[in-house]
Amino acid sequence: MEIKNNGDKVVEEDTMIENKFILFFSSVIILIILNLLSCGPEMGQVVISQPDGYRHTFEAKEKFVLLAIARVFRDKNMGINVTINREKQTVETDFITQGDWRTKSSAYVRKLNWKESEVFLSVTTEKKAEKGWEMRRLLNKEQYDDLFDIIELKIYEEMANIE
Repeated sequence: MEIKNNGDKVVEEDTMIENKFILFFSSVIILIILNLLSCGPEMGQVVISQPDGYRHTFEAKEKFVLLAIARVFRDKNMGINVTINREKQTVETDFITQGDWRTKSSAYVRKLNWKESEVFLSVTTEKKAEKGWEMRRLLNKEQYDDLFDIIELKIYEEMANIE
């Protein structure tokens, strides 16, 4: 198709560019949506034999770390009956049940030196099945990193409260 009027040619080229942009943008959005939908069913579907756990080091004494962890467990509803055992340097909860799921959390704090403490954090999640409770992976490394960031903020709050 030949266009003799220069003004019409410019309008037609602009329309073609807009159409290509809309087609490209729509394709990208559809790919993103399909990717998210494909990942959704996997969450909580991986059956595991042992709960996952991750380590993180904080620049604080054990007593502040223990208090901060207990506060995070309470605030985030990560279990019931949050208990701190100062002799064993642990914070543990009992299972909290919500529908077909139940969750409990535990943390172990170890002194590394005069200013650092290492935390081993584990969140156990189970889903009710026909044969009983099955342990499932619900949290990934990124969610544990987020928990460690929240714990770090609570450590500073605990240090400010006591001093």
